[in-house]
Amino acid sequence: MHLLAFSFGFKDVIDILLVACILYEAYRLLRKTGASNLFWGILAFIVVWFLVTFVFQLELTGALFDRIISVGAIAIIVIFQEEIRTFFYRVGARFSSFKLLRRRSTEEDTAARQQILEITQACRHMASTKTGALIVLAGEANLKDYTDTGERLDAQVSARLIENIFFKNTPLHDGALILRNGRMLAAACILPVSKNLEIPQHYGLRHRAALGLTEKTDATCIVVSEETGHISVAHEGAIREVNEDELFLVLHSRSTAA
Repeated sequence: MHLLAFSFGFKDVIDILLVACILYEAYRLLRKTGASNLFWGILAFIVVWFLVTFVFQLELTGALFDRIISVGAIAIIVIFQEEIRTFFYRVGARFSSFKLLRRRSTEEDTAARQQILEITQACRHMASTKTGALIVLAGEANLKDYTDTGERLDAQVSARLIENIFFKNTPLHDGALILRNGRMLAAACILPVSKNLEIPQHYGLRHRAALGLTEKTDATCIVVSEETGHISVAHEGAIREVNEDELFLVLHSRSTAA
């Protein structure tokens, strides 16, 4: 039996590392949606196809596998369209992080600091009264699809206005408030809910919506729990509880990085 002989060089190492990185990222995305078993099934099928086609060179079986692979590629795109979009968003976000930073003027720094103070003050008051809130600070990604689901505001950032929007039983309290470039664009906006199965059970719909948006975009979400009054910040698909001082620091660091 003749075994295939091949040379192994630096390019092969790079090739293997690239494939490993792609597979690892794909597994991470699918594990959060509960489809990890499907991932292992697809991976096992690809390994068998590789052995049949390139190692044992079984022509008839290999041709059958080739047909299945060609059709299966389209099926995978349809089944995992959300995960594929998330993957390419993350790749794009990594490249966009290398953009040239423009130095802001003193007036812009002062305005940004005042807006952060307004947001922090509103969150502190709502936390003390256990008023549920979901605030979105937009990044580079366009959130028009989400602002269109709510009521247009285009108002200056104000702590009193934020508190009034989320005051219980008011028409706009149920949904997200979206901010961009120091303006409150829209309220009562509908956000996508995360399908991550690893989210703790005690997190409510607002937390899951915050995670859902930050998994798909570079936005930062602030959640005030209606049950506990705790403040949480979500970014890049991760969420953590913060106090008032930590909230200010997180928003300030995000502002300086923008």
